[in-house]
Amino acid sequence: MRKIGFLTLGEPTWDRRALLRRGAWAGVGAAGLVVAGRAGAAAEATPTAVAHPPAGCDPRALLPPVPAFRATSTDVADGAPLPRPQRGTLFGAGGEDRSPQLAWAGFPAATQSFCVTMYDPDAPTGSGFWHWAVVDLPAGVMDLPAGAGAAGDAGLPAGAFHLPNDLRQAQYLGAAPPPGSGTHRYYLVVTAVDVPTLGVAEDATPAVLGFTLGGHTLARAVLVPTAEAATAPVGATPGA
Repeated sequence: MRKIGFLTLGEPTWDRRALLRRGAWAGVGAAGLVVAGRAGAAAEATPTAVAHPPAGCDPRALLPPVPAFRATSTDVADGAPLPRPQRGTLFGAGGEDRSPQLAWAGFPAATQSFCVTMYDPDAPTGSGFWHWAVVDLPAGVMDLPAGAGAAGDAGLPAGAFHLPNDLRQAQYLGAAPPPGSGTHRYYLVVTAVDVPTLGVAEDATPAVLGFTLGGHTLARAVLVPTAEAATAPVGATPGA
């Protein structure tokens, strides 16, 4: 045997065909990893519509616990789908943006005013969606008629007013879940407040209202109706 550099001629060498086969399989494996990686990245970058995504958070979960009182409605029911009038007009929901009738009782004697809000924690926004916010309802008011959430505040008692919803409209905005977003919950909350007026600006956001209520809430009454995306205008005859 003879050495040339670090090679020793005559030593057993690898089968050339075996090396080629191993190289080919290694290439296939590497290509597979690249394809799989690209597919995974594409899957992460492209959201997939889910018929029933996990339920969103309970918006009351991080709030200090307070006593409950009773809210009722002739238009909506806790856990039941919202009727057509209380739905919106976006995404083909076929609704009327008509606020529901609400009444409440059993609130603390120290109550000096009320707020009424409607919030959807399941909206695919990362921050939910505020549909309705009414502030400074006098303590002697224990109900709102259907349609009181119309723009202009004419349907509200003297002294009360709307804050803009998340479309920046100072009125009730009906439910209109986008297609593929599953069942949404709509928290209709009447809050008993310990001051006659909260002092929030008329153009304040519902989030600012929530922050302000943090130090003035005596009790809450809650109804949680639901809604899903309409595949046809709500109330329409199938096929019509």
